Amino acid sequence: MGVITLSAVDLGLSASLVVALAGLSVWMRLGLAKRLLIAGLRTTLQLLLIGLVLKALFANADALWVLLLASVMLLVAGREVMARQQRRFGGLWGYGLGTLSMFVSAFATTLFALLVVIGTEPWYTPQYAIPLLGMLLGNTMNGVALALDRLTQSVWQQRGVIEARLALGHEWRVAISAITRDSVRVGMMPIINAMAAAGIVSLPGMMTGQILSGTPPLEAVKYQIMIMFMITAGSGFATLAASWIGARRMFDERCRLRLDRLR
Repeated sequence: MGVITLSAVDLGLSASLVVALAGLSVWMRLGLAKRLLIAGLRTTLQLLLIGLVLKALFANADALWVLLLASVMLLVAGREVMARQQRRFGGLWGYGLGTLSMFVSAFATTLFALLVVIGTEPWYTPQYAIPLLGMLLGNTMNGVALALDRLTQSVWQQRGVIEARLALGHEWRVAISAITRDSVRVGMMPIINAMAAAGIVSLPGMMTGQILSGTPPLEAVKYQIMIMFMITAGSGFATLAASWIGARRMFDERCRLRLDRLR
């Protein structure tokens, strides 16, 4: 059985559920209606645009264009990490910390999957490279955003405790160690929950898409297992890096707590 195509009417019926949810939000005075509708509109436009871009990229695979699209994805993900934090580092650190962590982790993990695990030829084959990087960046972005938000919020709330530990002679690592560990745990929790529930509570997106497109279920399962391990590694390494660098940034060279670096 081939893929069942969806018409504009089918998509409109799906969108009507979001519109109904927005209406319910207005009735209950939740203040979410505008954000729901804007998010739905952004989803539609962004996915249609990336669909056109990928169609052209698949027809003319080139390493330069793949790297350019990957860079755009990374830069947008870095902006989303920064936007999701209630308190964030000021200046370039506010944007660069999450972006650098995702770049090192997500890109390295994607290259490992392409070169070692899957062995695509050439390595930048867009049908593999772009979806893999997209899934890794999306999950890594969530982990890093949650970790940094917990880190900065906890430091702000527990600044008195941290100052007391510093006054007692503790190094900055010790003074903030409990907060750093907690931020890593928070950042890792979504992907741990996803792994624990995969196959029982939920069927992950990649596996579902492959099955719908006609891929044998067991082959789809093998790809999904690989993806889950890659996502977990990428998200974990990025969360660890972001939490440690962020914790270090909270102190100056004389181990003084610098809350003025937050905004």
